Parts: sequence; C-alpha cells; structure tokens
Amino acid sequence: MSKKTREKSAPKRTGGKSGPKSTAVATKPKAAPAKPRAATTSTATRVPSKAGGVASHLSEGQPAPAFDLPRDGGGRLALSDFAGRKLVLFFYPRANTPGCTREAMDFSRLAPAFAASGAGVIGLSADTVKSQDSFRDKHGLTVPLVSDEPKATLAAYGAWGEKSLYGKTFLGVIRTTVLIDAKGRIARIWRNVKVDGHADAVLAACREL
Repeated sequence: MSKKTREKSAPKRTGGKSGPKSTAVATKPKAAPAKPRAATTSTATRVPSKAGGVASHLSEGQPAPAFDLPRDGGGRLALSDFAGRKLVLFFYPRANTPGCTREAMDFSRLAPAFAASGAGVIGLSADTVKSQDSFRDKHGLTVPLVSDEPKATLAAYGAWGEKSLYGKTFLGVIRTTVLIDAKGRIARIWRNVKVDGHADAVLAACREL
C-alpha cells in the first residue's frame, strides 16, 4: 500500500486525545417535591359532609354559645338576657311553612306553662326580621322570634348543615331544640325534631330540670 493511500485511510485525531468523543449530556437532579401546605378550615364556616349531620360538636353539659340577635318587632335578644333562668331555643327551617307553623303555635300555646317552670322560649331561624313579623302576626304567635341571617348562631348550636330531600343534598336549617339550664349550660338537645308532641316533651324536660 502506498504512503498516500495509508494517509487517507487513517482515522483523524482531534483535540490531541484518542478514543471516541463522549455524547453524554449532563442532567440536573430533579428538585424535591414541595411539601403540601396544611389545609386550614374556619370553624365558623365548616359544615358537615354527611347529610343530616351537624355543624358543631355541641353536646350536653357544655356552656351554651352566646348570641345577640335581632328579633320580631324590633330590638334584640341575647343569651345574657336569660341569665339565671332556663331557656328553650327552638330552631326551625322557615317561617310560614306548615311544620314550622305548627311548632311555633305549640310553643306559643305552652308559653305560660314554660314561664311557670322558670323557662323562657325563643324561636330562631335564618328568616329576615320582616318575615318573622309576618309569621307572628299571621298566626298570633306569642314567643319571641329572632333572625339569624348570617347563620353563625345556627351553626354554633348544630342547627345548620347538609340535608337531603328527594335524593338531593343541600344546606339548610336542621330542626333542633336546645334546653339551657339556669347556669347557662346545655341540659338537653333534640336533633331532627318531629313536630307532633315535641313542645309538650320539651316542657316536661323543663319541669324536671
């Protein structure tokens, strides 16, 4: 083989180093995934996930949550207005509906008996004061009716949460009654109240307290 031929067939050298050129590409290490932030939930707006549940864990023996709300006819009513007395709070879904009307009329009918047992009675819903006025006048109700449009007191007493009707779930007032003793503590709680005979049962509990 001639010298010229040998020169053409010899591999070329680059950079003064022998061996094939490396094709590896440096890769940056993956950053560690960020730690998830702890979820925060306001207890004032937390609602239950199960239908018919309650928005708080209020139980018998605990101090009654304070409230100060506008009432029918003007003015306001607060828990402190009943210091040293027993108090019945009945929470109803909506003024002028059949079940709520029967319940409010039953408590009004028994209002003198509740007073004789040393207990005040207040009806409470998320209706406006104007609606409460109309409710009172239409049915001759004698118990005070307070309005909790922000629903904070309803939630504090476990009377605001998820409900189901005809297979649909929605937020609303859960018919509830709470009996508070003269020391301001929860004595009895009735959940998912059935209206018939309920006011009489609450009166009996008041008399025993």
